[in-house]
Amino acid sequence: MSETETTPAAWRVVVVDDHAMFRSGVKHDIGGRVQLVGEGEDVPTAVAAILAAMPDVVLLDVHLPGGGGIEVIKQVTATEPSMKFLALSVSDAAEDVIGVIRAGARGYVTKSISADELVEAIGRVATGDAVFSPRLAGFVLDAFSGAIDVASIDEDLDRLSVREREVLRLIARGYAYKEIAKELFISIKTVETHVSSVLRKLQLSNRHQLTRWATDRKLV
Repeated sequence: MSETETTPAAWRVVVVDDHAMFRSGVKHDIGGRVQLVGEGEDVPTAVAAILAAMPDVVLLDVHLPGGGGIEVIKQVTATEPSMKFLALSVSDAAEDVIGVIRAGARGYVTKSISADELVEAIGRVATGDAVFSPRLAGFVLDAFSGAIDVASIDEDLDRLSVREREVLRLIARGYAYKEIAKELFISIKTVETHVSSVLRKLQLSNRHQLTRWATDRKLV
């Protein structure tokens, strides 16, 4: 067996994230230890890059313009069902973890992961293992055990846009509208619009009910 087949640098990786600075950071941190063969910033560019490069592993953000990481997985696996995805996200919400794993990702780690841990996770996913940050593994086990009503989560959350889900999580965590606006780089008026839309779609009346809804489903 040759050296290129046994070293971490053998793994060919596409990085998908809508923040250029984060993609640059990943390339800087692990670029000398894996082969970075492409990148994408939204669903269309991600799908095109993945199908062109045919990497061993796709590092995939969950929240992307154009439909999110789940849509990337759906489009790619429609023609390349064996493609391996490792979700790399700032989100540690149960619905994001469960949704992307159900779509076909082989693992899910948060962006607090170290470069060494990320390289190791890439190698494990490339060789067929499943990899999860410790806390997130519990969500997957809960989903399989029935502790989380996955069907209910999917049905309700499918009504919400990616941005509405982000606002929902922050509201449920106790953020004020001004804090949400700063966190998501949007105006307070836009936050108010998203909250009204979430309440309407989930048939809830106020912020207290929304928080309880999210907490009951372990989305916080």
